[in-house]
Amino acid sequence: MTLNELRYIVAVARERNFRRAAERCFVSQPALSLAIQKLEDELGVQLFERKKTDISPTEIGERIIEQATRVLDEAAKIKEMAKQGGDQLIGSIRFGVIYTVGPYLLPELIPVLHQKAPEMPLDVEENTTASLEVQLRNGVVDAAVIALPFDLPGIVTAPLYDEPFVVVVPATHAWANKTSIEAGDLSGEKVLLLNSGHCFSNQVVEACPELSRKGEVLQGNSLETIRNMVASGLGITVLPCSAASDRYRNPLLRVIPFQEPVPTRRIALAWRKSFVRQNAVEVLVEAVRAIRSDCFHPIQLG
Repeated sequence: MTLNELRYIVAVARERNFRRAAERCFVSQPALSLAIQKLEDELGVQLFERKKTDISPTEIGERIIEQATRVLDEAAKIKEMAKQGGDQLIGSIRFGVIYTVGPYLLPELIPVLHQKAPEMPLDVEENTTASLEVQLRNGVVDAAVIALPFDLPGIVTAPLYDEPFVVVVPATHAWANKTSIEAGDLSGEKVLLLNSGHCFSNQVVEACPELSRKGEVLQGNSLETIRNMVASGLGITVLPCSAASDRYRNPLLRVIPFQEPVPTRRIALAWRKSFVRQNAVEVLVEAVRAIRSDCFHPIQLG
């Protein structure tokens, strides 16, 4: 059993395709297939179900691949230590971020991070919470910005900031001159939310439970699309404050705060306990908490 063989089975598990896995590992497909067959013979188990349209791990294969990921993670620590010579702030970070945070946090984060760690660029992966869970566990990303709750074995989280929600309506809407909105009032409106699979939609419905019972809810693919649909007069929406800041001012829209208690979400950084660059994680946390914005209410812990 070699590290390369472990890399091959992890790559196949991620790609669900032998050709793409071979390309990721910079080997030929026959060489990768042969190596995996050799490992299966050595272990005496079948690691993958091989179908014409799909390659999926067997039950025992899932467990072995999880262990292989941990082994590769530990092996990577040795290379990282040697490469950095003890300086964990040198080298890129594979940085995951959920769709409803990335476009609004990154423009604020990058300048602060560049000052704190100029030799630590972010290799950004924007995705849903569910996909980032898998990528964190499998070592595809080193750390990820997500919304709490986020409880996974072997994953550590540090809360970063609380962010209030706001209501966004067309400038011609009857609420356009209101100074605040009660969450319960939304149930009588046509409300645009993200498609299922985005945790933000669930958070809005939790904050405004009447929506799920008697509200008319339409769906969009992104917050940017939804904001433009509202501007066109299709309905109203609820956005995280950062997605409705002055940066995105539009004369066709009005942004209205909620009445107390204001719905909020708590954003956190998540990373594997085994991730070797703890100093880099600490700097990421410090950089986010150092952002000065009316939309980000930093959480300063001990």
